[in-house]
Amino acid sequence: MCGITGWTAYDRDLTGGAERAALTAMTATMKCRGPDAEGQWAGPHAALGHRRLAVLDLPGGSQPMGVTEDGRTLAVLTYSGELYNYRDLRRELRSRGHRFRTASDTEAVLHAYLEWGRSFTTHLNGMYALAIWDARTEELLLLRDRVGIKPLYYCRAGAGSEVLFASEPKALLAHPAVEAEVCADGLRELLSLAKTPGHAIYTGLREVRPGHLVTISRTGITEERYWALRAREHTDDLDVTVSTVRAMLEQIMIRQTVADVPLCSLLSGGLDSSAITALAARTAHRPGRAGVRSFSVTFDQHERDFVPDLMHVDSDQPYVRALAGHVGTDHTDITLATAGLMNHANRRAALHARDLPSGLGDFDLSALLLFRAVREHSTVALSGEGADELFGGYFWFHDPQTVRAGTFPWRAAIEVYTRAGFGDAPMSTRLLDPALVRALDLPGHRRERYRRALAEVPHPEHAGPVEHRMREITYLHLTRFLPMLLDRKDRMSMANGLEVRVPFCDHELIEYVFNVPWSMKTAAGREKSLLRAAVADLLPEAVLNRPKNPYPTIQDPRYTDALRTALADLAHDSSAPINALLDRAAVSKALNGDASPRDMRYAAELVLDLNTWLDDYRVRLDLP
Repeated sequence: MCGITGWTAYDRDLTGGAERAALTAMTATMKCRGPDAEGQWAGPHAALGHRRLAVLDLPGGSQPMGVTEDGRTLAVLTYSGELYNYRDLRRELRSRGHRFRTASDTEAVLHAYLEWGRSFTTHLNGMYALAIWDARTEELLLLRDRVGIKPLYYCRAGAGSEVLFASEPKALLAHPAVEAEVCADGLRELLSLAKTPGHAIYTGLREVRPGHLVTISRTGITEERYWALRAREHTDDLDVTVSTVRAMLEQIMIRQTVADVPLCSLLSGGLDSSAITALAARTAHRPGRAGVRSFSVTFDQHERDFVPDLMHVDSDQPYVRALAGHVGTDHTDITLATAGLMNHANRRAALHARDLPSGLGDFDLSALLLFRAVREHSTVALSGEGADELFGGYFWFHDPQTVRAGTFPWRAAIEVYTRAGFGDAPMSTRLLDPALVRALDLPGHRRERYRRALAEVPHPEHAGPVEHRMREITYLHLTRFLPMLLDRKDRMSMANGLEVRVPFCDHELIEYVFNVPWSMKTAAGREKSLLRAAVADLLPEAVLNRPKNPYPTIQDPRYTDALRTALADLAHDSSAPINALLDRAAVSKALNGDASPRDMRYAAELVLDLNTWLDDYRVRLDLP
């Protein structure tokens, strides 16, 4: 796993000193993503940078990597990710006459492109973001994996004749021609929790959409889709479907547990992470495999402070211990101290990992600190993202009110959560200037994004109303909700040089399960019935039947008190850039205790992070 960057320009030479300096600055911003090595390559019209996290072929996988013929460069690649089928791909390419000088998956990607051209995308199984400079055609190709596990951004620079790319916005913003500007539409996207594929918040920046290939040439920029979810008739009965899912998971784990560095699993005691951990432990017992380590996260005094609510039904730790003991992992509990979560430097580090305020507060911060601790022991971790979206695990998949709602289901669920007395939602705007909130019209923005998303959903013929709606719900989660979670996981982990693999996001598994009828996914009358059946023999009964619990959140009242203190300091700082966007009366009420602790917490976290972002990134807001 790595960080990539670079750019192309057709009207000037990029081998000069100033251009090299800019490339060096852009590459340096991603040292956290690739702490092991740095590499650069430059030609007259293209420059590529790379920061490496060595996972496969530690001595031989240096980048950027090129192929030459008779002293002439054919193509150069800078690549971030893991190709899980690289061994099979190398064998096929050898049979076609290709010769390899390393044992890396990087070289397999490069030769696959030379063999099949643009159609090489159909031969890749993995998570990746990459750039290929084809010196023969003078074209730059930007490619992102099918589900969007690894990030990739691009933008025009200068007079628009140059195009820059990078794994993260921070690398683009390090170029002297790129400014951190956000318009009203960007702020709407930031605050709406309605992820729009391709939207990058910053004005002028674009995200390469999952499953897309972007080509930059002398004639401009073109974008083509090489993968999409398709509607297919599911002809397997329930027993065959269950056995097929199990077999696919076993094969996925064999592919995704290959690494030349220590590997572990992230274990919450829930169905998804427990299934991954149990499958990894079984795979690890194969000859030549090391045992599996597992890590969980909890908070100092969490057992004392824990109060069940609509989302968090019970505490993780009893289930974590049950699973770790059942499958025999070498387990470690990572206990996060309240002081670490209250630390401003840690909060700032979490924001810089994202390049944006997420509005998720301690969810991001605790993940950053968890991964920092895990990285002391492992370089690669397995995680359970994708199962809830694919198999229907969230409670709102099964709540008639949220299913019928004419908006993104997770937004409808937030309304249920709020009405049930558990406080306002993440991304609360209650402390922002009401005039600004009205001008942004976040409900209108969400309606439009929701309408566009529904228009994409592929439906089979003769689907009944329930199947039709649940296919929409599943599609919305896979293409809008899951990318938000994957981005969070990538940024918080890679900020610590930790690679996280997500087996449930294997595109072949997604293609199969997406077309399984909803009646099969809930055959036992509860959420994720299909997945439970597929892994039933691997898990203790308590873990197998545990209800869905989301990622834990700190409940120590000292954390909320620290937020209130920080908000008070901010309100009295006339130089703070956020003050121009605040509702002073609402802030005063929050500080005087007129808002519930939960309401104040969500709103304060957003305001504090917005202020740090505006200040540290020197953001210029172009608002109505």
